[in-house]
Amino acid sequence: MSKKYILKFRPSAVEEPVTYCLIKEYDIRVNILRAEIYPGKSGIMLVELDANSIKLKQAISFLQHKDIEVIPFEKRIHLEIEKCVHCGACTAVCCTSALSILNEKSELVFTPDKCVACGLCVKACPLQLFQLQFEE
Repeated sequence: MSKKYILKFRPSAVEEPVTYCLIKEYDIRVNILRAEIYPGKSGIMLVELDANSIKLKQAISFLQHKDIEVIPFEKRIHLEIEKCVHCGACTAVCCTSALSILNEKSELVFTPDKCVACGLCVKACPLQLFQLQFEE
């Protein structure tokens, strides 16, 4: 089971080797997709965690115990698809193919699992239909 999470680190947790612990103690496969960590201050990471559901639940509990806020990524990105005119401007800047025009109706298809929260779609959309809350 693979899921994306945003991890928000408080200053007390920034110095902790949490990714090491996730790998070593919980056998979690960790893929860091984006990170902004400031030693002694705070930090935020977009990670993909892959493990069975029991180990994943244990790992999330571990992170929360370390005073790290764990937010499912899908709650932090939103596209108002019903207002979209399917111009494709966002697809031109999406390097992960999370946004594409694939089907026979030439409609925009958004695949959140591929998104890495780069924010380029937010800037590219002429109708400003994307909302991305990665930063604190």
